[in-house]
Amino acid sequence: MVLSSLAFSLVNFRGRLLEAMRQAGHEVVAVAPDDDPKVRARLEQMGVQFRTVPMARTGTNLVTDLKTIGAYVQLLREEAPDAVVAYTQKPIIYGGIACRLAGVKRYFALMSGLGYLFSDAASDRRLLKGLFCRLYRAGLKRAEKIFVFNSDDRPDMVAAGIVDPSSPVLEVPGSGVDLERFTQAPLPEGPLHFLMIGRLMRDKGVWEYAEAAAMIASRHPDVRFSLIGRMEPSNPTGLQAADLARLKSDYPVDLIDETDDVPSFLAKCHVFVLPTYYREGLPRAILEALAVGRAIVTTDMPGCRDAVTNGVNGFLVIPRDAQSLAEAMETLVENPQLVSDMSERSRQLAEDVYDVRRVNQLLMQEMGLLRDQAAPSRPTQVHEAT
Repeated sequence: MVLSSLAFSLVNFRGRLLEAMRQAGHEVVAVAPDDDPKVRARLEQMGVQFRTVPMARTGTNLVTDLKTIGAYVQLLREEAPDAVVAYTQKPIIYGGIACRLAGVKRYFALMSGLGYLFSDAASDRRLLKGLFCRLYRAGLKRAEKIFVFNSDDRPDMVAAGIVDPSSPVLEVPGSGVDLERFTQAPLPEGPLHFLMIGRLMRDKGVWEYAEAAAMIASRHPDVRFSLIGRMEPSNPTGLQAADLARLKSDYPVDLIDETDDVPSFLAKCHVFVLPTYYREGLPRAILEALAVGRAIVTTDMPGCRDAVTNGVNGFLVIPRDAQSLAEAMETLVENPQLVSDMSERSRQLAEDVYDVRRVNQLLMQEMGLLRDQAAPSRPTQVHEAT
């Protein structure tokens, strides 16, 4: 059973993992709070069953969250799964607690980042962070293995009391990227085109990107800047309608609605930019840009720095610093050969490290889910997080 907080993510982020589970001969049940007909149909094509459990994706209403735990327990008792895999915060926390209550012995957590409360934007919310850490500890208490996507999360989890130093925390190369969907694309003709993809939140670096674009446009008016993302007005740092109006009127950034055709937009740009200071795991958008073969400009933050070697396949810049971001971007404007060289190195990195087939093989092996696997062995690419 695979627990998620959004149905779309089951096919968009975990689809290849679900397929790998089915190909290994397992019966798979996918769980989400929302009943998306398109997702249900796609899962049915894959031979994956779909169930819904009510959940408030954001917010901390105790009554609502207790109902989620109760619904998980009921479902687990009905399905009696041999193993449960959960990802994102609430499924990990409440799914882990429910597994203990329902007597499910094998529980795995995919930690795709520590999120908002571990970012600078939440520095004044220490009480909430403390509660969150205690809940996380309860959810992960009996986890057979905890997978993290970067080298920073485990020490921070230990320091926060979420896990013990002896907890089975393993670092893997994120969730991987589908190299068959995100194929390498030649760099387009014409002036340099920067692209940012991310949720429209302040701590994703939207304003820093806009400010850097304005600086560069004043000296290089032919350079293009695009931003693709969805609004999250209920998020603590989400942009509101007035913010979007300001972006459109005051900055040289072309705003594009969220799209399912990310590969074509990446193919039309020269450089991918993600100036986030959110506490990422390993941003999926960066992996997709690597696969298409694009230079990356991102922040020197957990997760981001794991996929970018400064000066090799991109640049790492100071978080929350538009000037640092603009300087890195302008270096690429003035050095087109560097853009080309970094693009080739990005694609090579995607093939060598982040191919979703390799990543899923590692996850399946670590969870003991491979066909005819007597016991999980430790491949060299997966290691104890230190």
